[in-house]
Amino acid sequence: MDVGGNGGGIIVNNKQKVMLPSKSRGEFARNQRKDSEGFSEAPDLEFEYNDSDRWAAELSELYSYTEGPEFHLNRKCFEEDFQTHVCDKRWVELDATQHRAHAMRLLDGLDVTGRERRLKVARAILYMTQGTFGECTSEAEVQHWMRYNVFLLLEVGAFSALVELLNMEIDAACSSAVRKPAISLADSTDLRVLLNIMYLMVEMIQQEDLADPPDWRTARETFKTELGSPLYNSEPISVMLFGMVTKFCSGHAPHFPMKKVLLLLWKTILFTLGGFEQLQSLKVCKREELGLPRLPEDSIRVVRNMRAASPPASASDLIEQQQRRARREHKALIKQENLDAFNEKDPYKADESREDEEEGEDNDNSLETEPFPLERDEVVPPPIPHPPVTHPPSERVSFPKGLPWAPKVREKDIEHFLECSRSKFIGYTLGNDTDTVVGLPRPIHESIRTLKQHKYVSVAEVQIAKEEEYQKTPLSGGEEDVVMGATELLYQGILPSLPQYMIALLKILLAAAPTSKAKTDSINILADVLPEEMPTTVLQSMKLGVDVNRHKEIIVKAISAILLLLLKHFKLNHIYQFEYMAQHLVFANCIPLILKFFNQNIMSYITAKNSISVLDFPYCVLHELPELTAESLEAGDNNQFCWRNLFSCINLLRILNKLTKWKHSRTMMLVVFKSAPILKRALKVKQAMMQLYVLKLLKVQTKYLGRQWRKSNMKTMSAIYQKVRHRLNDDWAYGNDLDARPWDFQAEECSLRASIERFNNRRYDRNQSNPDFLPVDNCLQSVLGQRVELPEDFQMNYDLWLEREVFSKPICWEELLGGAG
Repeated sequence: MDVGGNGGGIIVNNKQKVMLPSKSRGEFARNQRKDSEGFSEAPDLEFEYNDSDRWAAELSELYSYTEGPEFHLNRKCFEEDFQTHVCDKRWVELDATQHRAHAMRLLDGLDVTGRERRLKVARAILYMTQGTFGECTSEAEVQHWMRYNVFLLLEVGAFSALVELLNMEIDAACSSAVRKPAISLADSTDLRVLLNIMYLMVEMIQQEDLADPPDWRTARETFKTELGSPLYNSEPISVMLFGMVTKFCSGHAPHFPMKKVLLLLWKTILFTLGGFEQLQSLKVCKREELGLPRLPEDSIRVVRNMRAASPPASASDLIEQQQRRARREHKALIKQENLDAFNEKDPYKADESREDEEEGEDNDNSLETEPFPLERDEVVPPPIPHPPVTHPPSERVSFPKGLPWAPKVREKDIEHFLECSRSKFIGYTLGNDTDTVVGLPRPIHESIRTLKQHKYVSVAEVQIAKEEEYQKTPLSGGEEDVVMGATELLYQGILPSLPQYMIALLKILLAAAPTSKAKTDSINILADVLPEEMPTTVLQSMKLGVDVNRHKEIIVKAISAILLLLLKHFKLNHIYQFEYMAQHLVFANCIPLILKFFNQNIMSYITAKNSISVLDFPYCVLHELPELTAESLEAGDNNQFCWRNLFSCINLLRILNKLTKWKHSRTMMLVVFKSAPILKRALKVKQAMMQLYVLKLLKVQTKYLGRQWRKSNMKTMSAIYQKVRHRLNDDWAYGNDLDARPWDFQAEECSLRASIERFNNRRYDRNQSNPDFLPVDNCLQSVLGQRVELPEDFQMNYDLWLEREVFSKPICWEELLGGAG
């Protein structure tokens, strides 16, 4: 089995024993075990998918380990300023009025022109948002004072001042771009301090706490509204941060601390638009508004209740299984002279060897329901029932009954089924008619009734139908009532440059992926992690190596969360907003990029130990730092898996699902890029949610992979049947009528692109609207009653105009009266 990282693996089996490095050896022992049949099996991962990690983890990931000395520098800047104004008292001993006065004093210090003085004041404010940790003794105290200080700074208007300062730093950075051959931590000091403060404020305020006083709750809602609206710098904060990303990728600002920018962008989107729970609530409300039936189930709850399946056997496991099978058959031949002839005479006899063989086949596929009959490698006549195998009661209790998802049917599926039935039995077609069943056999009536019973109309289908009406009737359709929520404002803000934003995010994702090789022309994403002086000892090199790997993992986590949140919110707000973003991701090669990301030893990535817990904030400022050794760095933490890496993997799989769902041409891209073996390896991770999205991606391409693939992957097919939602008349497992849908990527994408452009032009591009379609006021009374603003020079020369145009011109009364008559 390959257990190595990117540099290649080793083969471990019963005959050959290869020594591993100490870290790999420990991970191998922890993460691999043998089941009763000898199959290598990963442990179940106790992972709960959520919007973000726990509080301390999200705070610690903001800082690189190379930033460690700056914690005490921030404290020193605060205490020097604090002692000059408040003598013989600590921050925690002051009352609210004194706290406010000092915060206002610090805020005034940000207006000074001197960079050094301004940076000291900014560091003092950063120390406040870090919870004035020098006066705290526990993480709970730090959290309490962080929350208090952040709401205090919000009350005195610190965030607006920080946004103005950040804009100034961005302009200054782009006008005098850093042209150094090597960029280090020192080049981004000012930006890092500002982004740290803003991130901590957004992160602390977005977390709801029942113990918050009413004025904090009001301030939180106000801040949320302001953050998502164009109040700061006439655009939402997210648009400004997207601009920083594109400037970084274009090379105009290579010293931007990109990890902090991406983390702040992620948290801002999460706060202003809402997380996965809010998305589910918004979806329910949206369906009610459109008069659609309620959702058949709560998808979040269904996924959380799922159990992981054992992964398909690896190559070495299959060899061992075949050897055991051969040994069993050999023993059976000794007992009986002709086992095959015996089975032909009595095929229903379930002898001991057959029972052992079936147990061996099914033992490595312990799904949460009873084994599906198609798991067998070959279809055999049903055996005579024999006494069931007894299991421990704890395993039986948690097995759910039936399938986890309610089946769904689209209107198109019903139409297609009826058309096929009519042409088969009667020989005529009726187009989009789904009600006329004259002349069809009774079983077809039953089928149609069942299909209609499970018909599901999505929000997207209603939005597409409405958009078609607007395009058909631009005059009588009326003006569309667009709700200016946070999602709509963000889309309008990023619409002009959305393609550049998507390309920039994918460029950074590519540079941070563990499978990417370092190239001279690739962007440098390590500007805010490399120290000024490179390490000189082995220990320092190991520490920096851990820091760099951790830095890349955090970037992948932030980008994957940003893309997923935007796709989900845009899809709910309007389907063509989602399609616009998704199409530009596809054009920027997002699909092969994600597949390249998963083309690695995914178990090694998920169980990576790229963290040094004693250096994480706030632990590192509350405790004495123990002496670091090479052994302690190799050991890493004791966690079963890395939360952020598993979170990133699930996000990327969900993005891939969203890009390919119901898109035949993109599904064929999965087939062309040979994604099936890559995705199948990801099933080794025993986490139900990750397995679900892998199985969804395998399901959509199963019919194109050929009969041999389906025959040799029956356990994967069984897992798809048990975990993925069923479309009642979808023959995903058989591959019929493949020639009916040729792969015409260009035509499909061009048609979609035309629909998107029509939507964007109609709703957002007022300059290109047809003047013939603009409303005209044809009421004489209202036209004459309008107040016309005359130009200033006309008013000054009004007497001359009267003389020239009125008094000096003769009036022919006969013609005038004759015309009137």
